[in-house]
This record gives sequence, C-alpha cells and structure tokens, in this order.
Amino acid sequence: MTPQNGVSSFDEVNLSLDKAADKIGLSDGVREMLRTPWRELQVSVPVRMDDDSIRVFNGYRVQHNGVRGPYKGGVRYHPAADQEEVRALASLMTWKNALVDIPFGGAKGGVQCDPGELSSDELNRLTRRYTLNIEHLIGINRDIPAPDLGTNAQTMAWMMDAYGQIHGYVPGIVTGKPLEVGGSVGREQATGRGVVFVTRHAAEDMGMDHSEARIAIQGFGNVGSWTASIACELGCTVTAVSDVNGGVHNETGLDIAALFDHKREAGTVAGFGGGESLTNAELLELDCEVLIPAAIDRVIHKDNAPNVKAKIIVEAANHPLTPEADDIFRDRGIPVIPDILVNAGGVIVSYFEWTQNLYQHRWTLEEVNDELDTIISRAYREVRETARREGITYRDAAFLIGVGRVAEASRIRGFV
Repeated sequence: MTPQNGVSSFDEVNLSLDKAADKIGLSDGVREMLRTPWRELQVSVPVRMDDDSIRVFNGYRVQHNGVRGPYKGGVRYHPAADQEEVRALASLMTWKNALVDIPFGGAKGGVQCDPGELSSDELNRLTRRYTLNIEHLIGINRDIPAPDLGTNAQTMAWMMDAYGQIHGYVPGIVTGKPLEVGGSVGREQATGRGVVFVTRHAAEDMGMDHSEARIAIQGFGNVGSWTASIACELGCTVTAVSDVNGGVHNETGLDIAALFDHKREAGTVAGFGGGESLTNAELLELDCEVLIPAAIDRVIHKDNAPNVKAKIIVEAANHPLTPEADDIFRDRGIPVIPDILVNAGGVIVSYFEWTQNLYQHRWTLEEVNDELDTIISRAYREVRETARREGITYRDAAFLIGVGRVAEASRIRGFV
C-alpha cells in the first residue's frame, strides 16, 4: 500500500513493537529478530478468464513469526494487498495471537485483485492456482490460512480442495470453511461477536450502560454487519452504518433487520429508507458514544481525528488509525481499544475449528461462544490492568503483552 507521509503500514505497526521492546528492555538484536518476517513468498498467479484471455495477478504469503506455534492468518483479495500491506498484517497476527494466548504464530496472504470484478469461476481458478503456488509453505502444523477481506468460506473450501488434491483430505489446512466440509459453528459471526464482547467491557469500564450507548459502525461487511446484528441483540442502539457506497444515520437507532433486507436487495446499505444518508467521512465524526471502524486501514488520521466526537474508539478493522491519530486521542483522553484485541474473535474461533478438525469432533454453538467470551474477555482484562498499572494506552499495553510473550517463547526455545 502507498505509504502515508512516507511511512508504510509495516513501519507504523513497528512503532508499537519498538515501544513494547523499550519497555521490556529488549536488545537491538532481539527486536530486529521480532520485527523481521521469517519467510516471504511472492508468486505469479496466472488465471484463464471467462473470455479465454490470460491475466496474471501478484500473490503473497508472509510468515512473520512461528515461535509460539504454526503460522496463522487470513488470505486477502484486494487491489492494495501488496507485499508491504501483507507484511504489516502478518506482523499484527503475531502479536494478536500472542495477546489472546492461542498457540499460533502470525502470517498473512494476499492476491492483488478486485474480487468484485471476477466471476465465481474466475475466483475459483485464481484460488486454486494461488493455493498450488504456496502449498509447499502451508500445512496443518505449519501454516493454516483463513478468510480475510475479499475472501470467504467458499474461498476456503476451494483452497482446502486444491491442497487436498496433492495431500489427501486435510480439513484442518484452512479455517473459516463451510460447515459441510469441516467448518465450525459460530465462525462466521466470531469476529463481530468478539467486537461486541470487548465493546461491552470497555463501555462498562467507562461507566456507560452498554445497552444505552449509541454506536456508529464504518463498514458493513462480515465484521461490521455481525457487530451491528449482535449489538442489537444485546439491546444496544446502532445509530449509523456505512459501506463503500455510503451510509445511513438514525439518531434513535437503525432497524438492523430491515437494513439487512435492504442490503440483500440493493447490494449496499446506501439508500436505506430508515434514516438519513451520510458519507463515510461524516460517519466518523458523528456524535456517539462508541465509534467502530470496521472497514479498511488508516481511515482516522491527523486531519479528522480532532473532529471525532465518540467517547470510545473500538478498532474492528486492522490498523484503522494512524499513529498521529493515536496521539491525538491519547491527548484528548479518548480510549482506543486496539485491533489486535478487538478483532481477535475470528482467529480464536479459527483455533477452535482447527482443534475440532484435528480430533474430528464438533463443538456446539454454546460451547464456541462461551469459550470465545472466556478467552477474549480475559485478554481484555489483562490489557486493561496492564494499561492502568503502567500508565500507558490500551494499544501500548496490548503490544507489551503480545511482544513479551513472543520474546519469552524465543528465549525458551533458544532463539536468543
């Protein structure tokens, strides 16, 4: 992705790593080891299109760190999913998995394409070619991909099948699969459910009744839509949502069920009759208690952060704030609950799915949701207490925990 102000997303993520390393007292050599990806692969992904032409896409798989377990991270289909972005996202997975204390390292994959411009058959062929080009790096105990922006359960089924044509039936090679081929109940909703669990805790810690908090959500894909739906189930008031085409705002609360019906028919939340239209930029500056950026990275920056009126920022997207925005919110006393905690619900339930596949056993939805609540709530409390004890932000506390765990595992295994 094109750097902002000359700073790449990977550089920005490493600012948080360096803060944690300074606090822990890590040597320059150890922090360089933690910063540097263990392996990076760039592949050519030639695809025969429906019109019989050939297009070649760039594909990547970055395995950032595997000291705490197999690499784990999604595969993103997006025009901006270049090596720099995938590298940054892979590093975030390392710290995220360590923070919530599940036995995975961090990785990420990507193909630079616009999935909305490709047919289902073209996406199938692209996925299979990409899988064949990275299959020597992945494995049930080596690297387990999952869905991300632009991919879904069907994509994972294609990946599993392509890998299986070489290695036999290995359902645990990917997570986020359809239930019919080894997926887990609760996986599709998991990231959004985790967002709501964390939002509930953060609101209560600030003395808010979460059921009365007005919530604005930028992004209405898998994460944003499930966040809105589950928040409403708990009695929260979602006053605004948006997607790439625009948004809708109703100060008294949106009818989320009716909004879902509109989205199914129109393909967008824009134009929904149950509120007033607004832009994505306007949504970020609404008067609300909780702002949840759940779309793309770096949408809140030094130019618009001073205008944000929310009392809490909950990062459902990966890296939606720039470091300058972080500093502004710190100075304004507005808590930012970081992405590596907030959106960890997806990888937590992916861990459950992987475990179920290893033992060929199916958990109930109640078991999945209860265990998700246990793990992400425990991680939230650890972050909160660390932030209070050290007098630092929630983000700095989250990285302090995650980096500390990876550094300690590296020491125990003899890397340092």
